[in-house]
Amino acid sequence: VKDGGAAMVPSLTYQVFFMKKLWTNTVPGNDSMADSIFHYYQELPKYLRGYHKCSREEVHQLAALIYRVKFEEDNSHFQTTSKILKDLVPQDQIRLQSPDDWKRSIMTLFIKQSGKTREDAKLSFLKIIYKWPTFGSAFFEIKQTTDPNYPETLLIAINKHGVSLIDPKTKDILTTHPFTKISNWSSGNTYFHITIGNLVRGSKLLCETSLGYKMDDLLTSYISQMLTTMTKQRTSRGNK
Repeated sequence: VKDGGAAMVPSLTYQVFFMKKLWTNTVPGNDSMADSIFHYYQELPKYLRGYHKCSREEVHQLAALIYRVKFEEDNSHFQTTSKILKDLVPQDQIRLQSPDDWKRSIMTLFIKQSGKTREDAKLSFLKIIYKWPTFGSAFFEIKQTTDPNYPETLLIAINKHGVSLIDPKTKDILTTHPFTKISNWSSGNTYFHITIGNLVRGSKLLCETSLGYKMDDLLTSYISQMLTTMTKQRTSRGNK
């Protein structure tokens, strides 16, 4: 754009949002700004992908809260419930009820929550999922053929509790390996390998995944944080 022969430089404003990596000490309600800007929007997509195990009652409650975050008190969007269900309900649960049943269940709870603000709804959402052992997880869909006791396709969750192996169909946690039991791990373009127990008698899980580098980085960060915390605790005890 030129004004009197001089080029006008457009004025642009940017907002940069960071993703939370380690969820060791995250408690909903402790930092309302972080809950509203970061935690809610980071946890919502994982919930809607169906990675967590939750009850039907929780799904109804959470759907009403998500609706309130999106539309506040405007209930007109319930007229087209079938179009917005994918934004309210985990993808693997949508077909468990008819659109009319979903509408009835969600609307009933939406009315009960009347008066809640958008920010209140975000916090209520986080407080419900905070109770789950998979809260704050990074999820990875992998394939494995090492252990016949586990399905070939697995969901791996890495969080403050360690590395959890999850059945992708039932969402049951098959086992959780605490960071203190993990002795070795490695990754490449197509794999992620992890050793549980000591290097001689430990068991290995060989994962086929293109996200091995992310799993490696996250595991390294959590274990590094754990070791730093343990060192500080020993130092503080030694100074007493």
